[in-house]
Order: sequence, then C-alpha cells, then structure tokens
Amino acid sequence: QVQLVESGGGLVQAGGSLRLSCAASGRTFRNYAMGWFRQAPGKEREFVAAINWSGGSTYYADSVKGRFTISRDNAKNTVYLQMNSLKPEDTAVYYCGAETTGWVKESPSEYDYWGQGTQVTVSS
Repeated sequence: QVQLVESGGGLVQAGGSLRLSCAASGRTFRNYAMGWFRQAPGKEREFVAAINWSGGSTYYADSVKGRFTISRDNAKNTVYLQMNSLKPEDTAVYYCGAETTGWVKESPSEYDYWGQGTQVTVSS
C-alpha cells in the first residue's frame, strides 16, 4: 500500500510559478512511475506529466510542455512538479498518482494509487 500526499498548491497570478510536491510512504516508491494529473470543475481528469521509476524518462502533455518540469528524489520518496509561466487555464485540482510497473503512462486508469489533490488557482 502506498499513500500519497500532495502539497504546494495555492493562488498565483498569471505568469507566476508554483512547485507542487507529492510525498509517498513505503519503500517501493523507487520502483514506481509517478504522474501528475489535473481536474477542473466539470471536466475529466487529464494528464499533465509523468516520470519513470529512475527519473530518466519524462513525458508531458502538449499544453504544459516547456512550462512545467517533473522530477523526483527517490531518497526522499518525493516527486515534484515545477510550474512556470502559469495561465488561468492551468487552474485545477492537481493530483499525483503512482503506477506500479515503473513506466510512464498517460491514462489515469493505469495508475494504482492517488493522493487527495491540491488546488492551484491562477488569476488573470
């Protein structure tokens, strides 16, 4: 069993930056791929970014490519999402997920564990 806890969300003006963190419990974190997803009111949960078990492979949604960076620190059991040049359309609840095969996946249905989410609001 893995527990995930997101933090770092908040209110920021357009053009600003935030760094989200997702802390995981358990010794198997280093074996898992990790993903960030977001969900705006009335919309489906959508893929944002993912990183494989070693951190050597990353994948981004086109909408955030060049602005967001996913990274992980396996010694700290933590995955990060650095978000720069934020736009109002980035407003959503952001969730981290753990995928137990270790390889990056885009579909939320392929993730086995989820955190409770952290709200990101970008004002114009």
